[in-house]
Amino acid sequence: MMLASALGRGANCCHNAAGGSEVGAASTLAAIRRGQSHPALGQFKRMDSSVFAIMMIAAALHAGWNALLKLRVEPRIASTLLGIAGGIVVLPLCFVFPLPAKEAWPFLAASSLIHLIYFQSLGIAYETGDLGQVYPLARGSAPLLTAIGAMFFVGEGIGLFGWIGVTTLAVGVVLLSLKGARDSSRIEGRAVGFALLTAATIGAYTVVDGVGVRRSGNVGSYIVWGFLLSATVLAVYGGWRWRGGLVTAFVGSARMLLLGAAMSIGSYGIALWAMTQAPIAIVGAMRESSVLFAALIGVVFLGEPLLRLRIIAGTLVLAGVLLLRLA
Repeated sequence: MMLASALGRGANCCHNAAGGSEVGAASTLAAIRRGQSHPALGQFKRMDSSVFAIMMIAAALHAGWNALLKLRVEPRIASTLLGIAGGIVVLPLCFVFPLPAKEAWPFLAASSLIHLIYFQSLGIAYETGDLGQVYPLARGSAPLLTAIGAMFFVGEGIGLFGWIGVTTLAVGVVLLSLKGARDSSRIEGRAVGFALLTAATIGAYTVVDGVGVRRSGNVGSYIVWGFLLSATVLAVYGGWRWRGGLVTAFVGSARMLLLGAAMSIGSYGIALWAMTQAPIAIVGAMRESSVLFAALIGVVFLGEPLLRLRIIAGTLVLAGVLLLRLA
């Protein structure tokens, strides 16, 4: 479990605005525990190569756990159980990391409630849509929302290359969602509606967590307590909604859920760390390159069609990622 290993090797909260040196990928991952300061909002250098490379790993992990939701358990229960499993995975780390700074707790509380809506809307979307349709639309609509939110609420600009990159990537991932495998002649309306609701929650929790992790004093602490609080909220909701059926579903798929949770923690933990190194909008958009991995999983493992439109859209996503590297 990638993040647990990284956490054990220690970490830093952020780049100093005056200038942090570029480090190798291994030492960059080792950054999640050491430092306590946070950068002034909006003061970042261009994303360095190690952060860029690690964000691509995070993107692959993110696509992987989303695919697990489609492969194994009924989607809405699976998404709830995945969040609960995340709390189980990070629970031992409560004794490793200190509590986050008090300034971070309002953001942790808000994030846990937003994640409840996120997991439920994502699960409903997967009940009626293909992975290759729902996942790209949910993730692809989010970068522009995140960039706008970061600009207005955090005061972070991303420059011309950043806006072009975010827009190009968003267009690419939305194009990837235009045709689902069940009926290539139409978009499945209910799945699209909940995918767009999911996109709104993604933009909201990305901005909230981006600010919260910078105020936490310790990235590892924010990761651990963020997943624990979210798991608690989901457990209360799931117990009310499905009662004993939730436990039965967990027991039947525990191994796969814990694997998916570890991938989710690795993916989002890396993203949270990266938000202390680079603008929130750039990191948020970089995560969406995961649509390329999701499309590949859909075609290879789920039998979804490889359409010419998806190839064109994938090219746009790649172009957007490269522009973000220059931002």
